[in-house]
Formats: sequence, C-alpha cells, structure tokens
Amino acid sequence: MLALRLPPEIEARLDALAKRTGRSKSFYARQAILEHLDDMEDIFLAEKRLEELRKGEADTVPFSDLMARYGVEN
Repeated sequence: MLALRLPPEIEARLDALAKRTGRSKSFYARQAILEHLDDMEDIFLAEKRLEELRKGEADTVPFSDLMARYGVEN
C-alpha cells in the first residue's frame, strides 16, 4: 500500500486524465512509477556512488576490469 501527497495542480491533472479515460488515478500513478523507476534507480544510485567516491569511501574500478568481468571484448 502506498499513499501519496501530490501538488494540487498534479492532482487535478491526474483526476482529469482518469475521468476522461475511465481509468483510475491509481492506474496512472502505478504506470508512472513503473515507467520511471529504472531511471530513478540509476540516477540516485549513481549520485550516491559519486558522493562516496568524492568522500574517499569507495574506489574506482578500471574499465578493463569491468570488460573482463562481464566478458566483453574490445
């Protein structure tokens, strides 16, 4: 279960879309999350990793090591 507070203008747009299409607001909220979750994970995890690197809490991995690890050739 998930409860969201949306800005009034977004809530109004979502409500209008639901009424015009006969689908629920939950349907569109779920679709938006499913469509963008992968991108959000990539962005936020990359930002976290960069922060750790800048603080000296993590090390980099040479590109050649990554290529070898995943079996990718030049």
